[in-house]
Parts: sequence; structure tokens; C-alpha cells
Amino acid sequence: MSDHSWRSMKTQELTELFRKLGAPHPEGWASSQIERGSPQLARYLFLRQAWRQVVSPDDRDWMREVQPADPNGPGGELRPAIDRLLAAGGQLEDLTTVVRVMQWWLLAGLCILLEDPGAVEDEVADIWWQLYLIDENDEPIEPITSLLESLLATDPTGREMGPPQPSGPSN
Repeated sequence: MSDHSWRSMKTQELTELFRKLGAPHPEGWASSQIERGSPQLARYLFLRQAWRQVVSPDDRDWMREVQPADPNGPGGELRPAIDRLLAAGGQLEDLTTVVRVMQWWLLAGLCILLEDPGAVEDEVADIWWQLYLIDENDEPIEPITSLLESLLATDPTGREMGPPQPSGPSN
């Protein structure tokens, strides 16, 4: 999809695109983009891709996938640590919860960092960065902002990183 096609969409078309992409409250994303002219589609797509890096609550395959090639290399202590925790009675579900929450914290920190590098270092206080929507020539069009504001709303579970709700009695 070229830059011009999504930028010229009407609210209904953009709402349908957000719905197709799985955005929560697609009407809100679309109307915000149309009314405020902010790159909500780019913002949503960045967050959707970022969430794909976070372990889902029911995923147990991540433990097999994190086996580093070299146990003495970067991350090499992970597999033995997982094995020790499981041998000590730790539950797979609890390990997944710890990993998922820590990944979300990191993702939130990166969202903040992308928008505001803060005081990097006194010696280089004039260095700034930001995430930008770019055109097909890699030229910046506009900044993608408010990532943290929408991070929890784009949690694929729909729980905004909260615990699962207990199921009610079925009659």
C-alpha cells in the first residue's frame, strides 16, 4: 500500500482497514487519524509489530526457542536457569508470566525512549532521536508519537497486561 492510498482514505475505509488489522476500537483510531491528521495507522502497526516480540500468555514454545547456539555465549545462562527453576518446582505458566511482564516493561521503556531520549549525557546533550514515518525515499514525513499512550490498548490479549479474568459459572 503506497503512502498516498492510506493517507487519502475516508473514515469508513480507514476504519475497515484498522478492523482488518485487528485494532481494538478501529473507529477511534481512524477518526483520530482523519480529524487530527496524526499517523495513527503507522503508530498502530509499529505497536502491533512490537507486541509480536512479546511472549503470549499461552505460549510455551518460547522456552525451546531461546536455546542459544553457544551455552557460553550471550544468553547462554538462560537454559540452565529455566531448568533450575523448573526442577525447583517452578511452573511453566509462571515463567511465561514473568517473561511476558518483563518484556512488556522493556517495550514500554523503549516506547518512552523513542519519543524522548531524556538527558543522554552532559557531554552530548544536543543529540535527539524519534521514530518517524518515512516516505518511499526514506525521507521523514512526520513523527510517530504517543506510543506509550496506546501500548496497553494494543495488547493482543485485550487484557491490557492484566491477569486473566476468572470464568464465571456456566449454567
